[in-house]
Amino acid sequence: MASLPEPVSLACKDIHLAFGPNKVLRGVNLDVPAGTTTAVIGPSGSGKSTLLRTLNRLYEPDRGDILLDGKSVLTDDPDALRQRIGMVFQQFNLFPHRSVVDNVALGPRKLKGLSAGESRELALAQLDRVGLKHKAEVRPATLSGGQQQRVAIARALAMAPQVMFFDEATSALDPELVKGILALIAELGSDGMTMVVVTHEMGFAHSTAESVVFMDYGQVIESGPPDQIFSAAETERLQRFLSQVL
Repeated sequence: MASLPEPVSLACKDIHLAFGPNKVLRGVNLDVPAGTTTAVIGPSGSGKSTLLRTLNRLYEPDRGDILLDGKSVLTDDPDALRQRIGMVFQQFNLFPHRSVVDNVALGPRKLKGLSAGESRELALAQLDRVGLKHKAEVRPATLSGGQQQRVAIARALAMAPQVMFFDEATSALDPELVKGILALIAELGSDGMTMVVVTHEMGFAHSTAESVVFMDYGQVIESGPPDQIFSAAETERLQRFLSQVL
């Protein structure tokens, strides 16, 4: 697999976010050392996806700070920040009228100023990385859901991010396609990519992440190594959640 950009640490300090009277994030603290994977688990509506969107400033926090390698990014250009943080969503969000390779090449060409030839070469390399170089010229609609999600991952990687966010990247896939995407994410982690993965896949969180964060009601309730979270939960809220999902 191709070499990754130098990974960076990610942290947030006392992040608060409300939508009108609805407090969605209530003082979230998170530390993700460079080159590690943090899995974020918790019930639906607990603020997991909102946290990722706030960390890459799709939403601006009401209070708190976001740090990459110890430096605040809240005054940075959000578009520049999003070149450092790649994000893969539940839905693939591919352009249906463009070929697979054009979907992947668009970002490097438009945002990084690469030539058409350079961006295409980069896109082909990333498609090869996710096992889809042979599908470069087809339209996304001809691909399976799992293949479309691989293209979305290749598109994010083509921007050479230092951190990758995955927001329930397998939740829109048929069960038989989930395993391949989780294996690809795990491979990125083993290669040293700094990652935050919001997931309902407890087996993946247990086997792949260095740290697991349990969120509920917009707060981090517990965090720690997977064995601690899954085998020695300290709070009744985490114990109840695990009893429902394991």
